[in-house]
Amino acid sequence: MTAILRVVPRDPAFVKTASNESCSPISCNDCGIHSLCREINGSEVDLSLPETLIKNRRMVERGELLYRTNETVRTIYAIRTGSVKTYVLTSNGRMQITGFHIPGELLGLGAIAATYFTTEAMALETTMVCEVPIDVLEVYSKEIPSIRQQMLKILSREILDNQELMLLLGKKSADERLATFLLSISQRFRRRRYSPTEFNLSMSRSDIGNYLGITEETVSRVFTRFQNEGLLAAERRQVQLLDLDHLSNIAHG
Repeated sequence: MTAILRVVPRDPAFVKTASNESCSPISCNDCGIHSLCREINGSEVDLSLPETLIKNRRMVERGELLYRTNETVRTIYAIRTGSVKTYVLTSNGRMQITGFHIPGELLGLGAIAATYFTTEAMALETTMVCEVPIDVLEVYSKEIPSIRQQMLKILSREILDNQELMLLLGKKSADERLATFLLSISQRFRRRRYSPTEFNLSMSRSDIGNYLGITEETVSRVFTRFQNEGLLAAERRQVQLLDLDHLSNIAHG
């Protein structure tokens, strides 16, 4: 079973604390749908109240599916704590991982137009998600025009992330792919005010290889070389990125 990157605290004044088991809950201010909640409820609202955009919080155990392929889209999800991987199953039954998702990120936006999910989402550890019913979001978007603008911004970020993935799986070498992957995860954690340089890399190397389009053995070999070159340090699952500039140079070829 795989698990996603889990953050190790760097500076208590800047980053959230995290246990060895999972990320601490994302604050509402750092959540991907905070802009929507703010537009609907105002900047001072207590987002734990039931009358906000969030209608339910759901706990998903490790290995449990949040949704399945072809299931009707009734809800989008914001990850509050934990992590999720999304994937598709090919015609011959093989899994192709399409993404790893961390606290504060959204799931299900891309499926709204199709009205059904095109991927499956599996919790990589005990995970809590905030649920936003599509019908509720549609009502608010009609009543509050700025909601549509915020949705466009959120969708634009998702498009940019998908473009980065296409570039990653294009003509990059194995070294470039792994460096790009590590930097992408680092940047995503930075956006959510987690440490961008220290985290637990608890997804399997097999899953990383699946996502990057390279073999598990290649992932292990490149990872070891990065350690030997002083680009990162690792002890079991704990990883520290030591030279972001050099990793960036590798990522850009």
